Amino acid sequence: MKIIDSHCHLDRVDLTAFGGSMESLLAHAKTLSVEEFLCVCIDLEHFEGVVSLARKYPQIYASVGVHPCELEGRDPSVEELLRLADEEDIIAIGETGLDYFHVEKAGADWQRERFRRHIQASNQSGKPMIIHTRNARADTIAIMREERAEKGVMHCFSEDWETAKAALDLGFYISFSGIITFKSAGDLREVAKKVPLDRILVETDAPYLTPVPYRGKANSPAYTYYTAEKLAEIRGESMETIAASTTNNFKTLFAL
Repeated sequence: MKIIDSHCHLDRVDLTAFGGSMESLLAHAKTLSVEEFLCVCIDLEHFEGVVSLARKYPQIYASVGVHPCELEGRDPSVEELLRLADEEDIIAIGETGLDYFHVEKAGADWQRERFRRHIQASNQSGKPMIIHTRNARADTIAIMREERAEKGVMHCFSEDWETAKAALDLGFYISFSGIITFKSAGDLREVAKKVPLDRILVETDAPYLTPVPYRGKANSPAYTYYTAEKLAEIRGESMETIAASTTNNFKTLFAL
């Protein structure tokens, strides 16, 4: 059995909690069948640290992009994103999207423009997008439609079925994180039952959103196992089915 963490921030994980080195972190993950990882970029100031992990470890892939909540630092043009994405280890554009939880919608024109540039870079490069959306579901889907977003994943999905269905209709995948293990996530678990098996990914978003049974402690990509396990329980499918399907979906989406 093999599981892929489709979204984590390995450059930000507290290694001291998992043996003190990247090697020990990856070895720990392997004991729980988590063998490959997409290390996601959230600002260009730390891009080199993200891509250097992918260059060093064959089981790690990387993305390039600027998170919608990043207010400081470089705000890339389409051309800069394309230039940085032009190497084998970069398999995705993002994470990008809209977040009206941290930034008020009325003052977020810059955020919407940044999102559009990332979509254009994704379409031009052929590399899928990683989309973050929070309290902005209508605008997120609207901009994806307007810019004719071609492919990608709605990461750490926590929205309703209507939003999931709209993204699926655009050809996007839905990624579930440890949130589905939280007691408060009953509505999200209902969504997870409905998403077609061939369009699901799993992730940790480590170091954030540690799943049950380790909620409240440091998060590791290893714990993608518990998200996959919960997904299997929710859907009435075997762990082996979830692991094989989400791994195949990751390889298909990112053309690996």
